[in-house]
Amino acid sequence: MYSVGIDSGSIATKAVLFNGNIVEKVIIPTGWSPKKASEDVLNILIEKSSIKKSDIKLIIGTGYGRISMPFADKKITEITCHAKGAYFLNDKVRTILDIGGQDSKVISLDDNGNVIDFIMNDKCAAGTGRFLQVMANVLGIEVESFDEIIHNVKPEPITSMCTVFAESEVISLLAKGIDKNKLASGIAHSIANKGTAMLNKIKLKNAIAFTGGVAKSKIIKSIIEEKIKQPLYSPSDSQIIGALGAAVIGWNMINK
Repeated sequence: MYSVGIDSGSIATKAVLFNGNIVEKVIIPTGWSPKKASEDVLNILIEKSSIKKSDIKLIIGTGYGRISMPFADKKITEITCHAKGAYFLNDKVRTILDIGGQDSKVISLDDNGNVIDFIMNDKCAAGTGRFLQVMANVLGIEVESFDEIIHNVKPEPITSMCTVFAESEVISLLAKGIDKNKLASGIAHSIANKGTAMLNKIKLKNAIAFTGGVAKSKIIKSIIEEKIKQPLYSPSDSQIIGALGAAVIGWNMINK
């Protein structure tokens, strides 16, 4: 008997097969169709785990693409799902900074992993995974190589936080001969500054989790830690937290 959580984001769609523990997980690009990506991750999950679809008792959808999942038994906001996912991995977590593909959010939890407060930046791509992706394209580098090329590199300040204006600013700085690695470092600091500013808007309680695709950057994580003067807990599977939380919620519903 299993539950499945599917988190359809703007960049990636994630799925987790759960039976009290993580049995299997899948991450694929969302592409042009959240509906197709959600169907695909479910099929891949079933194929990878060699189970029957009938073994899945509940499917919970979350993320901005959850409205595109007609097969989901229930659809729950990503705020609630991220809280449950982070708390499942570390029950000491009381604050979450999640930087996803198209939005950033800070969530405050109680001692049982329930949401008690949150703030969300979903009106602008500034400081998100999309921002990082756009900037990487301008610099002609892979997102995955950011940490490697900015290690011990002094940042060139990026004054614009708007993705459109920042893109123009970086293009202009490249034309002036500014080193690409310094610009990449400046972009990382810009994202970290945005995340720090969001954390400062809410009462921080330990432990603090850093989740989402951007959390895979050890350097962005270290910059934020330095600024808030506190360590961040960042799980290795930082991208699947929403899907995991959805699966945990589904499992709890099954076992009521």
